[in-house]
Amino acid sequence: MRVPVIHQQARRRRARYARLLWNGAEVLVTLGVVLMLLVVHQLWWTNRQAREGAERKVQALEREWAGEGEGSASHGDGDGEGGSGVDSGSGGPGDGAGAGSRRAPASATSPSPRPRWTQAYAILTIPRLGLRVPVAEGISKGNVLNKGYVGHYPGTAQPGRAGNFALAGHRNTHGEPFRYINRLRRGDRIEVETPAAVYTYVVDRTLAQTSAGDGGVIREVPRSEVRPSYGYTDPGYYLTLTTCTPEYTSKYRLVVWGKLGSMRPR
Repeated sequence: MRVPVIHQQARRRRARYARLLWNGAEVLVTLGVVLMLLVVHQLWWTNRQAREGAERKVQALEREWAGEGEGSASHGDGDGEGGSGVDSGSGGPGDGAGAGSRRAPASATSPSPRPRWTQAYAILTIPRLGLRVPVAEGISKGNVLNKGYVGHYPGTAQPGRAGNFALAGHRNTHGEPFRYINRLRRGDRIEVETPAAVYTYVVDRTLAQTSAGDGGVIREVPRSEVRPSYGYTDPGYYLTLTTCTPEYTSKYRLVVWGKLGSMRPR
């Protein structure tokens, strides 16, 4: 009767392969855990931090305007830089009284101090979305957008002024204030509060997708350079909201436009 012989070399080779497979599995599991933690940090923790920070800033502005806080709205939040390209989404006007007309109330055209870079100086409220978020000067990611704020495009009009008050905001991560602006519909109200007045814009039009470099959507008279059938031809008092689309990408831009409907002093 023959007895099978187990060769030591073959056994050692199998053991070595088994160790390699085990070590490879451990590495893959470790990488998976690290990636999962990064996703959790990016999608949950940054949102939580940014939202809490933005809420605190809104409360601080409200106290300041009510004369209960210390400091002044003219104080900046840090050193940042703005840009002039299309970085996020935009909002549209409605058909309210005086919406988009060439003339605004006299108090809406009174001069106001120019905000500093990254300074939070206004509050954007969108009732349909339950959104209430600070507006800061510039669209710097580190000093404005990643803090959960909405950024004002430098060179565009200020709230209530003739021209185009253009804003950018994240759609995903870092508070994602503009995540659901695709849900806005014609006639929805958008309020912009400043120390002097509350300006109500009315949603008018939406451009579901355009290129990231479509600067026409934030011009004084907004009109898409990529899709010229979208936009306006006459001067007015416009609001533009811009954000990235599709979700979790930055390939294209979603734009919402609105027109000034009314203004009331604070």
